[in-house]
Amino acid sequence: MERNLKRMATMHRMQAKGLEMFYQNGYFNTSIDDILKELSLSKGGFYYHFNSKEEYFISIVQQLLFRKVYSQLVAPIEGKEDPLHTIADCLDKSLETAELNFLDYGFELGNFINEFNGKHPEVMRALNDILKVWEVCLITVLQKGKTDGFVSRHADSEAIASFIISSYMGIRTLMVDGNAKNLRYKYMSQLRHYFKLMEHNETV
Repeated sequence: MERNLKRMATMHRMQAKGLEMFYQNGYFNTSIDDILKELSLSKGGFYYHFNSKEEYFISIVQQLLFRKVYSQLVAPIEGKEDPLHTIADCLDKSLETAELNFLDYGFELGNFINEFNGKHPEVMRALNDILKVWEVCLITVLQKGKTDGFVSRHADSEAIASFIISSYMGIRTLMVDGNAKNLRYKYMSQLRHYFKLMEHNETV
């Protein structure tokens, strides 16, 4: 029991440091030796837990990155009424967090998808699984919003979800280069205007 807890703690520490370094420097620019040096861990210690760098990264994606994206962008909108306002508030809060983070390198999930596009199919599957969870959640709350009278019955929930995901990933990338506050303000202003057009209107 104690050995298992110690092993889990070690794995979590390895995954946390790996996510941090892969996010800052990119997967292909970060070697296992770089990470082990930061952790003061031997190669034997690494390969006791993971068979390869790819397996290690997939474990990070499936556990740490999934939980991070879920808690930030999925959980806050699940089961909520008035989905358009809820989604806008959720994205604004997420962008504010990024704006205030002086070590922001962009949206982790988006960065990794761009880096692995066309490479390592297993890694891409793990990354796309997270994207799919987010997309399905958005479509579900928008469809419920249509049923509950908050979203126009003519609105295309799948198209709106695709727009939200792609535009959010894009603005997070632009915010890295500076002027994050102004970019966030402009993006959220336009997004809320777009959402206003998607609201249910009794006169229509």
